[in-house]
Amino acid sequence: MGFLKSLFSRPPKPGKPRPITDESFEQEVLAPGVPAVVSFWSPRCPHCQVMSGLLDEIGPDYVGRVNIFKLNVLQNPITTAQYEVLGTPTLILFRKGRAVDRIVGLMPLNPLRQKLEGLAR
Repeated sequence: MGFLKSLFSRPPKPGKPRPITDESFEQEVLAPGVPAVVSFWSPRCPHCQVMSGLLDEIGPDYVGRVNIFKLNVLQNPITTAQYEVLGTPTLILFRKGRAVDRIVGLMPLNPLRQKLEGLAR
């Protein structure tokens, strides 16, 4: 049991999307000076799983330059409504506490990487 507990209680690897909630959104996303990407997702959404995999893959390239988060829309309706997220997956890119871009639906890896590079500058 100790092995399984240690395996599943590990913190996420640097750069991988970190879960946030309605309660932590402002402090985690809006307050820091580092640009952020929030992936609004649903556990019932297969495209969200693909987008999550893409963010897992490229996230380590942006450690310290872009914070990447994921927000479950079913468990966090306040932030979902505040940013008018009507479909999943939706990525919202933030700079200096303001939403500067939005991606709705899947995006191929290279264009996604280009968006994050632009945000990191």
